Amino acid sequence: MKKFVLCAAAATLALALVGCGQQEAASSAGDAAPAQEQQTEAPDSAGAEAKASGPITFTDDMGNEVTVDNPQRVVACMGSFANAWELAGGTLVGVSDDALTAAGWTIASPDVATVGDFTAVNLEAIIALNPDFVIMTSGTGGRGGDSSQADLRDALVSSGIPVAYFQVTTFDDYKRLMRTFTDITGREDLYEQNAAGVAEAIDGIVGAVPAENPPTALVLTTFSGGTRVQASTTQTGAMLADLGVRNLADENKSLLKDFSLEAVIEMNPDFIFVIPMGDDAEAAMRNLEEATAANPAWSALSAVQNGRYITLDPTLYLAKPNAQWAEAYQGLYDSLYGQN
Repeated sequence: MKKFVLCAAAATLALALVGCGQQEAASSAGDAAPAQEQQTEAPDSAGAEAKASGPITFTDDMGNEVTVDNPQRVVACMGSFANAWELAGGTLVGVSDDALTAAGWTIASPDVATVGDFTAVNLEAIIALNPDFVIMTSGTGGRGGDSSQADLRDALVSSGIPVAYFQVTTFDDYKRLMRTFTDITGREDLYEQNAAGVAEAIDGIVGAVPAENPPTALVLTTFSGGTRVQASTTQTGAMLADLGVRNLADENKSLLKDFSLEAVIEMNPDFIFVIPMGDDAEAAMRNLEEATAANPAWSALSAVQNGRYITLDPTLYLAKPNAQWAEAYQGLYDSLYGQN
């Protein structure tokens, strides 16, 4: 089967992924394959535009009203949030482990301490950093477990530490996050650069989608222990929906719970997109290949025969691409319509 690897990668970092905001447990976390770093310049207060003057009050994604006042000692408990905070012109004193180990971004703030894995951040380590703002995820489950950062809210608030929770799955979620972050940092220029400008590029890509004959597709995440199917409510599923794709998992919801090769073969999608996840991307892909090879009908699928069985870069399609959302959209567009 012919595979096209969509990758914005120009440099390779350690395998890890941060899947914040995905609806399925598998897509809420994991380790990513190597790919391009999201370069973040170290914040330069001298060259920055005027900082926000006075306190900023906003409502986080859990409905909590949060007030911060030009925070300088910020802890981000999700790698993608750490990267987004720096893209907004902020600096960090603490991050979850994945911010420093995951492929996809580079943390520029100097002397950053770690506060543990994002699925089980250490409350004492956070408080010891004397933060004036803590950024957490409102998602639950971690890598299929039961941990929840929301459980730490009361302890942080009682310690006088402002904490905000966010859930990012789609580009609109990311844009909303960046609106809040740049309001706090007072860097409207960075909102225009890393959110509004990206939105404009995405609008151009989506606007070029043909109006007729929408393709059908399935999105699979595969790991060493199995394979799951993504609906249009997930990160990559939502991008495909924006690009005019008919996701067959939306019409056969049983696939979302129990992956079935027979059901995939019966639906015969025009495209099959595969996202490897876990510590070992090769093992993840090998697991799926061994399963599909056991069924001779797999090779007769339209997607397989026409070279539309496509492996996607996890750092763009499972972890959050942040400033690279447009590249993620463009990669999917090129696979869907560039061959026409």
